[in-house]
Amino acid sequence: MLKLGFVTAILADLSFEEVLAYAASEGFACVEVMCWPVGKAERRYAGVTHIDVSDFSEADAANVNALLQKYNVSISSLGYYPNPLDPDPAAREVAAEHIKKVIRASAMLGVNVMTTFIGRDWTKSMAENWKLFDQVWPGIIQYAEAQGVKVGIENCPMLFSDDEWPGGKNMAISPEVWREMFRRIPSANFGLNFDPSHLIWQHIDYVRAIKEFSPRFVHVHAKDEKIDPDQIYERGILGLKWHSPKLPGLGSVDWGKFFSALTDSDYRGPVVIEVEDRAYEATQGDRMASIAQSRRYLQPFMP
Repeated sequence: MLKLGFVTAILADLSFEEVLAYAASEGFACVEVMCWPVGKAERRYAGVTHIDVSDFSEADAANVNALLQKYNVSISSLGYYPNPLDPDPAAREVAAEHIKKVIRASAMLGVNVMTTFIGRDWTKSMAENWKLFDQVWPGIIQYAEAQGVKVGIENCPMLFSDDEWPGGKNMAISPEVWREMFRRIPSANFGLNFDPSHLIWQHIDYVRAIKEFSPRFVHVHAKDEKIDPDQIYERGILGLKWHSPKLPGLGSVDWGKFFSALTDSDYRGPVVIEVEDRAYEATQGDRMASIAQSRRYLQPFMP
């Protein structure tokens, strides 16, 4: 059965136990737990550390699992979304090594799913980025295989701000790229964390993508996307800020068609609400309300 959850990044000010208590009170089955290195956030929704995996021990795993049992909430995935193909080799190394730490913690907890980005050198062509991909990713996936963990790559282009222009900071953006990723690394432990919102503004058919790639889904995000035609008129599609993330039901995703395609496929994993809607960010109460509103909207679609 599909399990409804949410990404913990939106509740950055709460402790891990407080997040679980809130999830239980709202009837959520699971949460995707953010595991960034402890420190300053580099962008919105980044830098959130609800589980610190930097020196994760068996005692830490036991404590986490005790809390999960106490609140009857599971972990859908451990998430960390850096740029492992950063132009700076040192930054690439830091990202790759922490990804491995998250993978290891996921195995120790029995979650066995880790979600992240492929990354991209946004100043270079896609062809040049495949060279970086071949340097970085085979070793990560080999490590995940050894740990028995599946890695789900989110399909967000990471092209929202001037510092991400012109290529975006994640190359896993479209069916053509996904096929090539899986051709180069055909591992069963290498898959997708599928988010339909990122396909809306790229004019990619998300229902067709579900039908083709659902066997590769290891995790699913539920987020909507609104396109502003006035801003397209002003800037054209090559400009920025003409589309924005919204809560499910407040954008252009047809959630009936989405869940019809998803349930027709063999996917029976988590569907996790990701809140990045600026209209619901003013206070922690607003952020909590946005998660609850999203649950109420999506619950009727869940089998």
